[in-house]
Amino acid sequence: FLETTAYFCMKPKMGEKEVSPHSFFSIWHEFSSDFKDFWKKENKLILQERVKEAEEVCRQKKGKSLYNIRPKHDSGIVSKNHSNA
Repeated sequence: FLETTAYFCMKPKMGEKEVSPHSFFSIWHEFSSDFKDFWKKENKLILQERVKEAEEVCRQKKGKSLYNIRPKHDSGIVSKNHSNA
């Protein structure tokens, strides 16, 4: 524990000889909570960007269809019956 507090350059509060676990972990808890919230927000933004990119790729692929659609011509028995009526 003392090596860890020394690594993070923590100094004891006024009137204390050593850094107490309570003071260290209260700061660590705040840091880890903030980090977790930031991580979730950042992942959500990245996911939204990837969804937009995927939607754009789909739109581009739909625009470049591999087949042509021709309009339906009125021919056949049904159209002949309607024109005679």
